[in-house]
Amino acid sequence: MAYDPTETAVIVVDMQNGFCHPDGSLHAGPSEAAIEPVTALVDRAREAGARIVYTRDVHPPEQFEDAHYYDEFDRWGEHVREGSWDAEFVSELDVRDRDRVVEKHTYDAFYQTGLEGYLDAHGVTDLLICGTLANVCVLHTAGSAGLRDYRPVVVEDALGYITEDHREYAVDHADWLFGETTTREAVAFEG
Repeated sequence: MAYDPTETAVIVVDMQNGFCHPDGSLHAGPSEAAIEPVTALVDRAREAGARIVYTRDVHPPEQFEDAHYYDEFDRWGEHVREGSWDAEFVSELDVRDRDRVVEKHTYDAFYQTGLEGYLDAHGVTDLLICGTLANVCVLHTAGSAGLRDYRPVVVEDALGYITEDHREYAVDHADWLFGETTTREAVAFEG
């Protein structure tokens, strides 16, 4: 199936030093390996005229100080702190002025961000979702997109993960519950 580039955005989830660079606080080899597939998908989509959205996970130092339950630092250790090298995008990404950068503070890129307003203002209905981690921020963002009546399509060979079974779970769950999955090769754009 071909995507209409005027109604499509590629959502690149959290391709940051903390997750994708060998010196990152939560580095995973498969997240580093996802850099090339993600950038190749972005290049094709950009050439076709689709919108590109980068999410950036950022945690202010005090974010979890008064947490009752939700505390990512407790679960994962300190990571992607606001203003840190860890929180910056990997250097291989070609973030341009026309692209949208969405800073988020949770797994879900729609939660308390301007992502939904941006997509609606630009007539975007179809989302090609890639990035890292497959079973965490990618899956939560895709599920949230589906609940908002976007068409979330997880690009299964442009995902970072910790273990292969995490990637398989995310892809299977996305396909079964709320969206679709595809491969980079199967992505085509109209026009």
